[in-house]
Order: sequence, then structure tokens, then C-alpha cells
Amino acid sequence: MEELSNMLNRLLHRGDEEEIRQDELKKQIDAIYRIYAGTVGPEQLIINAGKYDALKYIHDENPGKRLLGLQRLILESRDYHIPPSPEDMPVVMDKLENRLSELLARRAVEERLERKIAARLEERQQDYVNEIRKEILKEEGAGETEQERNKLEKLKALDEIHLTDAALAQVRPQKLSDIVGQDDAVKATAARIASPYPQHLILYGPPGVGKTTTARLVLEEAKKRDSSVFGPDAPFVECDGTTLRWDNRDMTNPLIGSVHDPIYQGARRNLADSGIPEPKPGLVTRAHGGILFIDEIGELDPLLLNKLLKVLEDKRVFFESAYYDEDNKAIPSYIRKLFRDGAPADFILIGATTRQPDEICPAIRSRCAEVFFNPLQPEDISRIVREAATRLHVKLEDGVPDMVSEYTMEGRKAVSLLTDAYSLSVYEADGCRQVTVTRDTLKEAARSAHLTPWQFRVASPVPQVGHIYGLGVAGYWGSTIEIEAVVHPLGNREKGTIHFNDTAGSMARDSVTNASSVVRMITGKNLSDYDVHVNVVGGGNIDGPSAGAAITCAIISALTGKPLRQDIAVTGEISLSGRIKPVGGIAEKAFGAHQGGMKAILIPKQNALDMGSEYMHMKVIPVDTIQDILEHMLVRKKQKMKGSK
Repeated sequence: MEELSNMLNRLLHRGDEEEIRQDELKKQIDAIYRIYAGTVGPEQLIINAGKYDALKYIHDENPGKRLLGLQRLILESRDYHIPPSPEDMPVVMDKLENRLSELLARRAVEERLERKIAARLEERQQDYVNEIRKEILKEEGAGETEQERNKLEKLKALDEIHLTDAALAQVRPQKLSDIVGQDDAVKATAARIASPYPQHLILYGPPGVGKTTTARLVLEEAKKRDSSVFGPDAPFVECDGTTLRWDNRDMTNPLIGSVHDPIYQGARRNLADSGIPEPKPGLVTRAHGGILFIDEIGELDPLLLNKLLKVLEDKRVFFESAYYDEDNKAIPSYIRKLFRDGAPADFILIGATTRQPDEICPAIRSRCAEVFFNPLQPEDISRIVREAATRLHVKLEDGVPDMVSEYTMEGRKAVSLLTDAYSLSVYEADGCRQVTVTRDTLKEAARSAHLTPWQFRVASPVPQVGHIYGLGVAGYWGSTIEIEAVVHPLGNREKGTIHFNDTAGSMARDSVTNASSVVRMITGKNLSDYDVHVNVVGGGNIDGPSAGAAITCAIISALTGKPLRQDIAVTGEISLSGRIKPVGGIAEKAFGAHQGGMKAILIPKQNALDMGSEYMHMKVIPVDTIQDILEHMLVRKKQKMKGSK
């Protein structure tokens, strides 16, 4: 009986403990619920309860189900379906309490930020009111300080001071017909722009030959024609690929355009206060309906060039911004239209470059017609100098224009040199109205600019053994390459050597190797029985195998003792069978031969279509084999040379 009584007491005591534990659990759950409701507010509580389907659980009498509802609310998830067991309830409540502490901390930070934002908005509102007040006062002609009025008067006074125009601007061509030495290129450019279907263009050529001037004038010429699509107000927008800078995050892009967000990039105050981003159209939009000219387009950043290609395809620029809210009623109509429709950018692109075509992005080349401007000839430089002297009202001593062409082949540089000589003449004349630029003055101006004559007449009527002139090209300029060879008997050694200057390049060295096989085929002599030294005078790098034929002739001449003509230049790759293979840059090389004073040039037969039978009073002679070249180059007694005049 006593044991039964003790058992009943234990059960009653355990029941009291369970009841106490349940009461404590309910109190903890009530506390968590009250804290959450106070954090988010009653309205947000109802919204969240509906969103996470927790409404049916949070007011349930069962602590487990109520705790399940709080899990869905506080942890913001519908993934909780089973009420936690009594053993799991402490762990769940710890998790909910941690989440609540995070919510409370974030709420405290948000309230502190809201107070700061409210204070900042109030300051800006006051600044905005003051700004409007100043504008109203200015409109009424009042409010300017004496200091501000003095600065305005100084600016107006500076506007009244004008110096004479720069000399280069004074002599710049005013119409297309004034551009010297580029008739074909100017005509090709004008035809493509004045067409009913104008084309994008890339203008290639060395510096100072008229590319930029042509681009500036061609639009005005097109406006005069009925077939042109350009209106009378069509713009010409000019920029330089070497100076265009942009941010790859598109925060700034003067070419394409960008969006100034209201916080970091300084959108206008009235837009920034409303949190509205402001699109800034770029040069492509300014050029809409006209021409966008990019000088030195070959230097443009590749990524920026890709963006330009997209604009050429779409003929519009589209803007994006994380700050743009289409539903914001405060957004001005023009900003809404720019974000919705983009900015118009229907223009014709003209790019100019001093690079070679293979150095330009293939994607932009495929969208553009290509026009090539030739290097200026000495007579072109002389004409440019004479016309510039006429515009500057300067007299020239006989021979001055031709003398300028000896120092430069750039039109811009020729005018600059003439201007330097003119300035020296004026300085020395000291007040004399009419001055004359003399040869001595020009020499002094060239000397002060550290210029030396670049044009050298290397051709000679006297034949030489083991000496020949090849032809090379660098960029748009050709030049003669002086090559010499000597051959010595071995003496007591068993095997000879072939020496060649390494600075001439690996491809030129390969030409010497090929030449040794051809020499054996022609003369029957093995070069390993001799010491052979081939030298490219000056040590210049030969880009390509085009000196192979000239090197072969020099070695054969040195080996046989037969002299070579020094007034004919040779170009062409030599094959192992002695065939003369085609090479590039024939026009530029022919120009270099002319500058060297040659009477004729020998070119590969397969390049014959690149040239006529005569170029600048030089004979152009196609050859097919090394034997053909030797027929023209080797001097024999009492035999007149083929190709000589």
C-alpha cells in the first residue's frame, strides 16, 4: 500500500512538471511572436503570414503547430510541414531567436539610415530652394556680386583679343580640287559619300598626304549634289582614336554614350534628388544624319571598336541602368524615350589610319569600303610649297620648292618647314613688308629642326663586282637596299663558311641559303669550296624574302668576277629552281627605286599586272628566272644592256 502511494505521488509530481514545462514553452513562443510582430509591424505580419501560409498555425493552441507557423514566418519559407517534436523544440527556438536578433539589428541600422537620409533630404531641399531663389534673382537682373560682374567683364574682354590664324590653317585646302597628288583617292572618296547609298570608308595612307582634309571637305561637296542623301544641316563630327578614353564599365563613354546614375556620377540635381538616371548620348548621336570621322582609327581601343560595330548595325544606341524604374511617374519624357527607344545614331563612318590594312580589325574592314592614298611625289611637294607660298604672300627663291622635297615627303611637314623658313626671313627682314625665302634660309630652318635630306641618288653608271641594289618597303615608303658580296678561296681549310649579318633578319638569311643552291646550278661551283660574305649595308631588317634574287646576283657576280649594273634595282623571291616568285609592295618599291635614281627595275613576271611598262620615267621589266635577271644585270664587253635607254 505504501509503495502504491509513493508511485501516485511521483506521477502527480511528474504531471506538475510537464504542466510547468508546457507553460514555460508557451511563454517563450508568445515572446518570440510578440518580438517578431513588433519588428515587422502588424500589416507586414499579416502579409507575411499569407505569403508563407502560416496564418492557420500561429494562433493554434498546440505549441508544436504554433512553433511550425513561426518557423515559416521568421525563416521565410513554406518548406516546413511537420511540427517539431518536444525534443527538437529547444533547438528550433534557438534558431528562431538567432534569426530575430539579426532582424532586430538590421531594423536598428535601417532606422538610423532613415534618420540620416531624412536629414540629408532636408538639407538638399533647402539647397534646392536657395538655388531656385538665386535663379529667380538672376532672371530679375539682381543678385550678382561685384566680383562676379568683374569676372564676366574680363571674359568678354578676352573674347575681343584675336591673333592671326595658324599658318597650317591659312594654307589648308578649301576644296577637294586643292588637294595635291591624290586625284584618284579623292574621287573615290567623294563618289562613295555622294552616292544615294553612301558607304562607310577607311582611308589608308602615310601621314600628311591629305586624308583628314579630304574627309573634312567631302561632306560639303556631297551636299551640293542632288543624288546625295545628306541634308543641308548634316553634321561633321571629328574625333581622334588615339585620345578617345572610356570606362569599360560604361560609366563614361564619349563615343557611344553612357548613363549618369543619380548617386555616383552626378546626374542633374533635380534628377538625382528623385533617384532618376540620366542618359548622356555620345558622338555617334551627334553625328546622326551626317559623318563621324575618326582619325587614326587603327589606334582605337578594340573593345570600344566592337561597341561601335554594334551601333553601325543597329543605327541606335540603347541604354541600361539598374536605377531606371519604368513605373516611376517622375521620370521626364525624354529620359523615358531614351531608355525605351534608344538614341538615334544613323551616320556614315569615315576612318583614317597610317597603319596597313592587315593591322585593322577585320570586322570593321568588312563593313567599310577602302580607299588608298599614295605617298606624295617630289613634284607634289614642290607644288604644295608653291601654293602655300602664294597663300602666305611669300616669294621663293628658285629651287626652294624642290629643296623642300629633299627633306620631307609629307605635305604637312613641307608646309611647316616653309613656315619656319618664312618666320626666319621675316625676323631677319625686321619690318620689311615683302620677304623672300632663300635656299640658305631654308637650310637654316631645316638645320634648326634637325632635318636631314632623306632623298639620296644612289644609282651609278659605273658597274661593280659583287654589288647590287635590291628594293624594300616599310609601311607606305619604299627604298633601295644596298647589298654586297665577296668570295675568297679556302686556302688550306677543307670547308668554307657563309657569313651574313644577323640584323637583316631570318628570312633574308633563308634567301642566302636558297641562293647558294641556285649559284651552284648556274655556275657549277659549290659555295662550300669558298668563304662567302654577304652584307646588307646599313644592317637594315629585310621583312620578307624579296631580296633573294638580288642576293643571288651579288654572289654570282663576286664568284665569276663579272660586274653588275648599278642603275637597275631588283626585287623578287628566289626559288631553289631559280624561278623568280612574286612579292608584295611593288608600287612602294618602285617609288623607292625612283628616289634612288634608277633607270629601270626588274620585277617578278607575276607582278607585271601591278605595274605598267614604265613608272616615273623608269622602265619596268618583268622577269621569270634568275637567268633573265643576269641577262639584264651582268655587264659584258661590247654588249648593250636590255632595258637600258
